[in-house]
Amino acid sequence: MAVLAGCTRSTTSTPERKVFIARNGEKYILYRDGKPFTVKGAAGFTDLRKLHEAGGNTIRTWDTLHLGSILDSAYANNIAVIAGFPMPVSNFLPYYKDRSKVSMQYAAFRDIVNRYKSHPALLMWCLGNEVDFPSRPRYNAFYSAYRRLVKMIHAEDPDHPVTTALINVNRRCIYNIRFKVPDLDLISFNIFGALKEIEKDLKDFAWFWDGPFLITEWGINGPWESEFTAWGAPIENTSTKKAEQYRELYEQFMPVQHPRYLGSCIFYWGRKQEVTHTWFSLFTEEGAQSETVDVMQYLWTGKWPGSKAPMLKYMLLAGRGARDNIMFRPNTLQSAEVLFQGTPGDSLRIHWEILEEDWYTKNKYETNTQKPAVFDSLLLSFGAHTAAFRSPAKEGPYRIFATVYDNNGHFASTNTPFYVVGQ
Repeated sequence: MAVLAGCTRSTTSTPERKVFIARNGEKYILYRDGKPFTVKGAAGFTDLRKLHEAGGNTIRTWDTLHLGSILDSAYANNIAVIAGFPMPVSNFLPYYKDRSKVSMQYAAFRDIVNRYKSHPALLMWCLGNEVDFPSRPRYNAFYSAYRRLVKMIHAEDPDHPVTTALINVNRRCIYNIRFKVPDLDLISFNIFGALKEIEKDLKDFAWFWDGPFLITEWGINGPWESEFTAWGAPIENTSTKKAEQYRELYEQFMPVQHPRYLGSCIFYWGRKQEVTHTWFSLFTEEGAQSETVDVMQYLWTGKWPGSKAPMLKYMLLAGRGARDNIMFRPNTLQSAEVLFQGTPGDSLRIHWEILEEDWYTKNKYETNTQKPAVFDSLLLSFGAHTAAFRSPAKEGPYRIFATVYDNNGHFASTNTPFYVVGQ
């Protein structure tokens, strides 16, 4: 049973189309401009020159904001674009039952398709990110709007496939896509800790669905999958440990030999606040790149860059690590130290910051996207790899960050959560 959400339309070999998916036996192949194309990509839309230099060939976006300039920049750097259409989640029923809003969305999306469908950097459209595909009849309005949008995109732009991004290999969603949205060309997955199970998940569900797939986000365990302190702050690994984990995930668990695999996009190529400003960020605001970028160059090209990022062991606060549940009295003198792997060079510079823990969550779908304010006045003095600071006066959870820079455009990062206990 060779079906996906209507894979029949995209698996027909039609060389005149700019981008299409062909099936040869059990294997699916993505073609772009008549040639096989495997996505070696990144989720994000900045630092595209460095993506190309590292061997990457694709980016994935989540909305159409500045899409024209993103496509132009991608084309200039020989990068393809999976362009995302933002959609409210399926359980936002007041939206989908409002005919005027749905009609406005349809018109806006059609305008975007017609504006950019001929751009040479466009690879495919991604209709919604983690919108969820439920079963109950109460969601009929969502499915009606969604199916109409898929049909519109195919009618206006037959040259580019349409996908959607799910959280993990979600059987319920795939089942409902198969029967309720049969015109999608392929399914994409955002997958982090569950990447280790993807081969098994695909095999166990192949009796129902054996269509092509992309991985539109993959990476290290997110804050929701991490270890936590006693007060619930997720514990973040050093950039060095994260680079090791990215390499292990790709080499051991990325299904690059799977006949239905069309490629993957690492998360996150750029800078992003998600619990911390360093958890997923592979670049700093100044454009310095992390050790993970070095790793991806090796994985994509088989070659390491000429110089590598600084390598860290961990950070200690008063001789203790994050898993020691560090608590301080307010307004007390404390110390922090960064320990390196190997002998650090004299040219390394450390930037220290103290921030309140980022607890903000508007709802389960929207978290804070802005870096919290920095308490610069609490930092008192600095050694080569150390800092003295005063604990905040206000009770609550905090983190101290150390970002290490070299002279070759690299950075390394580590941070430690601590809690200030009131009188």
